[in-house]
Amino acid sequence: MLLLIKFLIGFCALEHLYILWLEMFAWTTRAPKVFKQLPAHLFEPTKTLAGNQGLYNGFLASGLIWSFFIEDAEWSLKVAAFFLICIAIAGIYGALTAGKRIFFVQALPALIALAVMLFL
Repeated sequence: MLLLIKFLIGFCALEHLYILWLEMFAWTTRAPKVFKQLPAHLFEPTKTLAGNQGLYNGFLASGLIWSFFIEDAEWSLKVAAFFLICIAIAGIYGALTAGKRIFFVQALPALIALAVMLFL
């Protein structure tokens, strides 16, 4: 069971590292292919804003990764739960304000990991 929880936490961490890379380092190259609904002319002027957003996604990923290095199992799960809740809230807010797809991409994986942590 612990292996499944660690896998789900790791998946969420990797996803947010990808978002960090996309928003901080590939906003004008790869991001237009990912965010096709945005007009192409908006990527260059929003590069700094996207980079800032990517940094915050990196903080979320680093919190989840940090939880892997905490030796006390209970404390490790509590730290992971905190960052998963932050991700879920951000994903729900994003789904309500920017696009429903964000719920499925960002919030749902975190909510699944939280559910497994709580109920299994």
